[in-house]
Amino acid sequence: MKEWLSQLKKAFGFSFLWLICLIYFTQGFRSFVWTAVSYQLKDKLKLSPSVSQSVSSIAFFPWSIKPLYGILSDCIPIRGRKRVPYLIIATMLSLVPWIILGLNDYVRSSQWHLIVFLTAQNLGSAMADVVVDAMIAEAVKSEQAAFSGDLQSISWLAMAFGGICGSLLGGYALTNLQIDRIFLLFSVLPTIQLLSCCLVKETPVGSEAFQEFSNSSSSHPVNGNNHILDEDNFFEKSNITMSRRKKRQKNKTKRLVMTRKTRSPEKDNHLVLQWFHSLKTATYSLYSAFRQPLVLRPMAWFFMANVTIPNLSTVMFYYQTEVLNLEASFLGTSRVVGWVGLMLGTFIYNRYLKKMKLRIILMWTQIGLAILSFLDIVLVSRMNVSYGISDKTMVLYGSALSDAINQFKFMPFLILSGQLCPPGIEGTLFALFMSINNFGSTLGSFAGVGLASFFKISSGSFDNLALGIIVQLLCTCIPIAFLFLIPKEATGISA
Repeated sequence: MKEWLSQLKKAFGFSFLWLICLIYFTQGFRSFVWTAVSYQLKDKLKLSPSVSQSVSSIAFFPWSIKPLYGILSDCIPIRGRKRVPYLIIATMLSLVPWIILGLNDYVRSSQWHLIVFLTAQNLGSAMADVVVDAMIAEAVKSEQAAFSGDLQSISWLAMAFGGICGSLLGGYALTNLQIDRIFLLFSVLPTIQLLSCCLVKETPVGSEAFQEFSNSSSSHPVNGNNHILDEDNFFEKSNITMSRRKKRQKNKTKRLVMTRKTRSPEKDNHLVLQWFHSLKTATYSLYSAFRQPLVLRPMAWFFMANVTIPNLSTVMFYYQTEVLNLEASFLGTSRVVGWVGLMLGTFIYNRYLKKMKLRIILMWTQIGLAILSFLDIVLVSRMNVSYGISDKTMVLYGSALSDAINQFKFMPFLILSGQLCPPGIEGTLFALFMSINNFGSTLGSFAGVGLASFFKISSGSFDNLALGIIVQLLCTCIPIAFLFLIPKEATGISA
C-alpha cells in the first residue's frame, strides 16, 4: 500500500493527489451535513414529507446539467486556464452557502432562501465533480496512462471513507450540536479545498496560439516602425549615450502602448470567435454522438429505470423518525452500513459478475429492488414485530441491501457509458450520461411526491404508506419490459 501511494505521488505529485482525495472525501462527507438538512426541513420548518422531498429535488437539480460545466471549462479558459479557476469558483459556491446558513437564522428558517442556498451549494459541488474528473483524465492522458485505474480507485476509496466518516459523525453531531453549528463545521472542508486549489499548478492553454498571433501582428508596421521587438538588441549593438538610450526607451514604451491599444480589439474578437467556435463544435459533437441509436437506446433505459419508479425515501425518513422513533445516531449508523454495502456490491460485481451479460444483471437488479420494496411493506405493516424482528434490524439490513443492489445497476451504467463514449469527447459525454441518470432520479423524486400526495401521506398520517410502497414495487418491474434497449451481447468487459 505504501509503495503504491509512493508511485502515485511520484507520477502525479503530492499536491494533485491531495486535492483529488480531498474533493472526493468532501463529496462523500456531504452525508454529514445533508442529514442535518433533512432534520432542518422536518423539525424546524415543519414541512410535510412531500414538500421536503420537493425542496431536496430542486436543490439537487444542478447535478442534472453537468455537461454544461464541462463544456464551459473545456472551451472558455479563465486567464488562460481551464481547470483551477473553475475549481476555485466551484469551491466558493460550495463554501459560502454553508457559512450564510450557519450564521443567519432567518435565511436558515426560510423555505425559499434555503432552496436558493442549497441549490447554489449543489451547483458548486457538481461543478467541482466535473472539473476534478477532467483533471484526472488529463493527468492520466498526459502523464501515466498505466495509473488510470489507480487514480479512480483512490478517488472511490476517498469518497467511501468520507461517506463513512460523514454518516458516523453526522448522527453524533445531530445528537450533541445545533444544526447551525453543523453547517459551520462542514464549511471547514470547502475552506481547506479552496486553499488546496492554490497548490496545484496548471499550464496556461492557448499560449502558443496567442504568441503566434502576437508575432504575426507585430510584423506589420505600427506608427511607421516595424522593428519594435528588436529594439533591445539594437541598443546592445549600438554605441550611444545613456541619455539617448533612455529617450529611445521612452519612445519605445509609448509605441508599445499604442501597439497594444491597436491590437487589443482584434485580439478580443479573435478570442471571442475562438470560444464561440469551440462551444459550437463541442455541442455539435455531443449531439451527434448522443443521437446514435447505440448510445441513445441504453441511456433511454437507465433514464426510464429512474423516472418510472417513485422515490419515497423522504416519506420513509419521516416514518422512521416519527413512528419508529429511530434516533439520528442510529440513522447515521445505518448509512455507514449502506456505504459498506455499496463497497461490497462493487467487489461482488468486479469479482463475479463482470463477464455476465448486462441484461441479466439489470433484470435481477430490478427484481432485487422489488424485493426490498416488499421488505418496506413488511416494516410499515409491522409484520416484522410479529416474527420477533426488530425495526432497527430491518432498517440496517434494508440500507445495506439497497445500496449494494443499486450498485449492481450503477456499475453497468458506468461500464456502458465508458464503452459508448467516442474518442475526443469522453469527459463531456460521460458527464451527459451522468446528468441523464441524475435527472431521471430527480423526476423519480417528484413522482414520489405526487404518489405521496395522491395517497394523502403526510407527517402524522401514514395509513396509506403501504399502498404507496405497493405502487412503487409494481413500478420497479416496468423497466424489465424494456431491457431490449440494452445491447444484447454487452458485458462488463466488452459491448
